[in-house]
Amino acid sequence: MTTSSLSELSRSRLAGESAGRPSRRATLRNLIAKAWSWPGRLFSWGVVRVLVIFLIGFGAGIAWSDGGAARKTVAGWSPYLAWLTPAPGGTSADRFKAMSVALATARQSLDKLSTEMNKVQAQDSDAPRRRAAR
Repeated sequence: MTTSSLSELSRSRLAGESAGRPSRRATLRNLIAKAWSWPGRLFSWGVVRVLVIFLIGFGAGIAWSDGGAARKTVAGWSPYLAWLTPAPGGTSADRFKAMSVALATARQSLDKLSTEMNKVQAQDSDAPRRRAAR
């Protein structure tokens, strides 16, 4: 075979294949269209959306309850999400101590606030009262 007959053979083979079979891109588009139309034929799109949202939420709940790995991952995405990380010091004694310190600090702040409020009330009672103009 000469090179000219090889090129003619290859051209005729490509032309024959493309005429008989759709391209891969067209096949892929057809598959995607069928996949998108399948749920629409069984259910309304509203039901499909609610079902997808439910499944995503259910999966997130399962992932969230795995002991903190998902929480650490999500908390690592942004400093604003740092509150999602599990409490440091996994023992309950450490948590109890931290909570006790936080409550003591809050109690001191409330005591200072009540003292200031009592001072303001005492100043109000010492001030002469004006008569309402009639």
